[in-house]
Amino acid sequence: MSTPHLLIERQGAVETWTMNDPATRNALSDVVVDGMLQACTRAAADSTLRIVVLTGAGGAFCAGGSLGGFASLIGQPLQDGQTDPLLAMNRGFGDLLHALSALPQLLVCRVDGAAMGGGFGLVCCADHVVATARSVLGTPEVTLGLPPAQIAPFVWQRLGESAARQCLLQGLSYTADQAHQLGLVNEVIEEGGDAAWHATLTRLLRAAPGAVASTKQLLRSLRGPVPDLRNAAAQAFAHSLRSTEAAQGLAAFARKQPAPWTLSQEKQP
Repeated sequence: MSTPHLLIERQGAVETWTMNDPATRNALSDVVVDGMLQACTRAAADSTLRIVVLTGAGGAFCAGGSLGGFASLIGQPLQDGQTDPLLAMNRGFGDLLHALSALPQLLVCRVDGAAMGGGFGLVCCADHVVATARSVLGTPEVTLGLPPAQIAPFVWQRLGESAARQCLLQGLSYTADQAHQLGLVNEVIEEGGDAAWHATLTRLLRAAPGAVASTKQLLRSLRGPVPDLRNAAAQAFAHSLRSTEAAQGLAAFARKQPAPWTLSQEKQP
């Protein structure tokens, strides 16, 4: 079940899925996304599993999407008649978000360090979020020239329209305490707070598994399903990644310089 970049460990009725690529701060490569999709399929059929814990190794939760072998496509227009490989890659991440949200078990995100972009989206799928005090959660995509396409409906459903507009359209980041006030994080604990973590698991395991699955289904019926924008989101992301804007924004980020569309307050009319 485990792979080098996705460690899966079972202890009783609790399974921990650890994104394990510290060199990239656990960026969402195709291997990690595919592994989690397979884990979701298996977990959905496992009546003995009660809690899925999603976490990251090496002092980070998840830095967001990994362009991997697609880096050469940034800023490059799609050729006529060509099927864009970016579509399948981005759509696969959307499939993962929907699969995580549909799990019958309690999905708990244990965040330590950065949860950015796609990592922020993973957090929005959870039933319960525990973050260390040093954690930072954000959606920087628009500051890089990209839309937060696949995560947008999950952020909207988790935070509500006003807060979703604020963080998605401004590319904001939040400390763990700020995310707690926003309702994104449910508990803030100190780094290495094992006692607090075990107390949380003990409390969550008081809920009967059948009742949890039934309640989650009722809640999905009450609020309606997450809007299925997977195809439109993949198109929007692929189009933007091939644009000059994204090429400029990502290059500026790599150089740790302001993007060209950023104006200082002094230069604004």
